[in-house]
Amino acid sequence: MNFADMKKKSGSSTKSLQEKIEKSESKNSYKDDRFWRPELDKSSNGYAVIRFLPAFGNEDLPFVKTYSHAFQGTGGWFIENCPTTTGGKCPVCEANNLLWNSGLDSDKDIARQRKRKMQYISNILVVSDPTNPQNEGKNFLYKYGKKIFDKINEAMSPEFEDEEAINPFDFWKGADFKLKVRKVAGYINYDKSEFDSPDALFDGQDSVLEDLWKKTYSLQAFVKEDQFKTYEALKVKFDGTIGADVRSTETNSETVETAQAPTPAREEVSEDTDALDYFEKLANES
Repeated sequence: MNFADMKKKSGSSTKSLQEKIEKSESKNSYKDDRFWRPELDKSSNGYAVIRFLPAFGNEDLPFVKTYSHAFQGTGGWFIENCPTTTGGKCPVCEANNLLWNSGLDSDKDIARQRKRKMQYISNILVVSDPTNPQNEGKNFLYKYGKKIFDKINEAMSPEFEDEEAINPFDFWKGADFKLKVRKVAGYINYDKSEFDSPDALFDGQDSVLEDLWKKTYSLQAFVKEDQFKTYEALKVKFDGTIGADVRSTETNSETVETAQAPTPAREEVSEDTDALDYFEKLANES
């Protein structure tokens, strides 16, 4: 744009500028469209079929494990990645250790509220998603917890001799994963989820598999240095969140209940990962 054009727009661009400012000041969405999650019905039941995909590019593992913290104190929300993911020091974990070792049950309760939340991330292909069929045939990232990771380990190292070990992440010798979600005793349960019989994805067509593989996402990107704040920055934010008292924690019944087992109609649920996402949603809306 030259000076003459800029002069012509003088006075007429106020509304446009205001809209851009409002957009830039608006809170960022807590949802990342690269991620897929099962959507549940009113009874907190859900079903889908997914396929875990091989490691991206030259990365060694087809999954990555991360830790994070999400809790509310008198000074607001603390939602941050935990440096212990990569072996670093974390001021929240240090404070939790002191609280846990104090011998007081009340201190242990606070430490539990602030504890690390563990999650795994993998690339997947959505084979069947009855609730959202538009997702079928597309690749996504998928966050999941220990229960599903245990099923992956069980498939790779079966308990009995008559069971065949499989690599769930293999294009040719892997297997679809039937994700069956139920609500049991008030908590989301994945016990009935299981791997199907081993079968080559897309009938083993190399050209199709290569195209899919090229669309997968880097998992190591989630554990790079730029994903974690420095110890000093986290300490400043942590102190500002809890105030002067390390025991200061603001928790309401809605937050605790939802963190354990979110249950609204058609709510999307996945162990600790859902508690973290729910806290992020609350923080963005506050």
